[in-house]
Amino acid sequence: MPAILAALLLIAAALPAWAESRPVAELRYWETRYHENAQKIDELRSALELAAQKNPDLETLLALSQVCFMYGDVRAKTPEEKMEAYDRGRQIAKRAVELAPKSAPAQFWYGTNTGRWGQTKGVMRSLFLLPTVKDAMETALHLDPSYAPAYALGGSIYYAVPEFAGGDLDRSEALFRKGLELDPHYTNMRVGLARTLSKKGRTADARREAMAVLDETAPSNRADWIVKDVPLAKAILDQTKGHP
Repeated sequence: MPAILAALLLIAAALPAWAESRPVAELRYWETRYHENAQKIDELRSALELAAQKNPDLETLLALSQVCFMYGDVRAKTPEEKMEAYDRGRQIAKRAVELAPKSAPAQFWYGTNTGRWGQTKGVMRSLFLLPTVKDAMETALHLDPSYAPAYALGGSIYYAVPEFAGGDLDRSEALFRKGLELDPHYTNMRVGLARTLSKKGRTADARREAMAVLDETAPSNRADWIVKDVPLAKAILDQTKGHP
């Protein structure tokens, strides 16, 4: 009987932790499948907010920051809704950075949400955020040079920012290419590379990368590929049609 009682007590002690991590596990399932039921993003956002209130551990904070970004990208209908989602995501990611300053994902989600928040406000109106976003990206790469998403963030920064403020298309291309070496099926990275090549006037190369996105058979994130990357790749092909 003492052995049975001890086992039951261990199970009971584990239940709260399991219950709190369930939304995180659900996000891991739906992050690549949300195209099947986009409303799951809304549900997961609410569930992770509650989970973060009960137990703001690193795993939960990162998941909440990620789902805020997903909501801003996929579910928000107005610029105000998008900005609110990205702002919440960056606030949560900042808490994650404070909790675990050596976490590359924490730095990445802080930089990504901050960057998208600024992008939604308008690049020229949010240049003051650039040092924060670049620092988060560079810190993530310093902490984990094999963390592919940080290269996507870096490539996007140097693509979007005007040259007078530090934009650099050569550096953007290099970062995107390095990220693709690490994950050749990261289609958002390839879209970024295609955009950069197009901006550099290398139309044929840009079209080749856009076509590679459309022809991808095993995207790292199938939901992102279907919902975001394929439409963007098609837009690049349309914009460069007839150009040498």
